[in-house]
Amino acid sequence: MAVAITGTLATAAQAAPSTSDLKKQIDAASNQLEGITESYNKLNIDLQKTTADEKALEASIGPARAKLLVAQRQVNTIASTAYMQGRIGPMSAMLGSEPGGLVERLSYLAAINRANQRDIDDYTTTTATFADRQAALKTAEAKQAAQLSALNARKATIEANLKKLMAMRVQAYGSANDTSSTADVGDPPAIAGKAGIAVDYAYAAAKRKAMYVYATAGPKTYDCSGLTMAAWAAAGKSLPHNAAAQYSATARVTRSELEAGDLVFYHNLGHVGLYVGGGQIIDASQPGEPVSKRSIDYSSPYGYGRVK
Repeated sequence: MAVAITGTLATAAQAAPSTSDLKKQIDAASNQLEGITESYNKLNIDLQKTTADEKALEASIGPARAKLLVAQRQVNTIASTAYMQGRIGPMSAMLGSEPGGLVERLSYLAAINRANQRDIDDYTTTTATFADRQAALKTAEAKQAAQLSALNARKATIEANLKKLMAMRVQAYGSANDTSSTADVGDPPAIAGKAGIAVDYAYAAAKRKAMYVYATAGPKTYDCSGLTMAAWAAAGKSLPHNAAAQYSATARVTRSELEAGDLVFYHNLGHVGLYVGGGQIIDASQPGEPVSKRSIDYSSPYGYGRVK
């Protein structure tokens, strides 16, 4: 995903835009940076899943191998007995000299053979696909690791651009932050249950003005999905560290059904905030901004989600 930020910043600096134009450019550049953050978070999730799948695949071969060893020992025992006792030895050994046990002994022999064959077939089936599955997972892991490395390399550029954004913000507002985002958020509403815990957590992050930092989930800094993940983790609920993945992990609700603690998604699932009631969300809005409370309609919501 190409991010044309440097040119935007340079143009803004040369043209000396008005405060309102500068704010628009800062917001646009910040949104692009947030897109990289969410891509980084999603890739981390994918890489962790691939690594877990590799471990599960490695673990799956163990039981099949153990069954095969048992089957091999059974087969080897029968073959050894046949060799030592001659052609009629194994049959004599299995059937004995008393005809009364003939049916039972034949059934026992057939059961051993079936069990051995099942174990051998199980191992054969498992190993037949193991190599292909292992190769596919290793290829995926290598690709994801390379992508993650590329994103990490771009992180230095992102951080340099953040410094430029902060300089532009000082020019626009006389400080490093938009004063509208640093106002006191007030006290959290009294909300029962786990949603209340999540809302209280978000209020606490806003009160201490925890800053937005790329790919973090607290306790000192957050990105957008990192804040919602941490807030709900405090309430004992697990969410992935990615806005789009959180959308998939939550139940759909309508605007009229919104309750405090629900998630509100923006920018084609590139951003997420926590609804705290009264038409307000708390979110880690963008690089260079502290966690803050603002209108749910600061931008057009993409959708809404309720933590299950």
